[in-house]
Amino acid sequence: LSVPEAPEARIHYQRLDIADLGAHEAALDAVEAALGPLTCLVNNAGIAARPLTDLLALSPQAFDRSVDINLRGTFFLSQAFARHLITHPAEQGAYRSLVFITSIAAEMVSPDRAQYCTTKAALSMVSRLFALRLAAENIHVHEVRPGFMRTAMTASAGTEVIDRWMEEGRVPQRRWGSPEDVGQAVSTLAQGRLPYMTGQPLWVAGGLNIAQAT
Repeated sequence: LSVPEAPEARIHYQRLDIADLGAHEAALDAVEAALGPLTCLVNNAGIAARPLTDLLALSPQAFDRSVDINLRGTFFLSQAFARHLITHPAEQGAYRSLVFITSIAAEMVSPDRAQYCTTKAALSMVSRLFALRLAAENIHVHEVRPGFMRTAMTASAGTEVIDRWMEEGRVPQRRWGSPEDVGQAVSTLAQGRLPYMTGQPLWVAGGLNIAQAT
């Protein structure tokens, strides 16, 4: 049994402040110049709600910063990317897509993370808007909703409560998710392995979103 060699992986680092809308076009051009035709944008940039703040005490400044990065910047980068794809015809058989990394917070409420929940819920709608608009262009749009992921960002808010939820089975798989769990989901989508799917949320949350009666 012969196994084809994997294509050579190439990495290009391009710094971008996603809140700087004027920098989007140049960043896309630089990536294309380095790696070739663009086929997938994974919208993974985002900031957490820090410090955790009751929504009645949330400042406009903290709210606006989350909007600028989590929502506004992501919306307009996606717009620029979609326009780029439309004006650059795809190679024969190429699968082209946008992937929005939202969160369980797009649907599950945390009053001390109001700005995060608000922006992620809005971003979920953005993914559906782009999915509907781009379907006729044969561009797929996907939403991935990670659950409790073991990362430095989640650790910064403390993990004791979530650890207890794991033990109690609130997360049915009784473990934290990992960046690799999300990466495998995104890779599956970006490679076009679910070709008859667009605009749908894909939960990567260990069953957390299953409504439990007891």
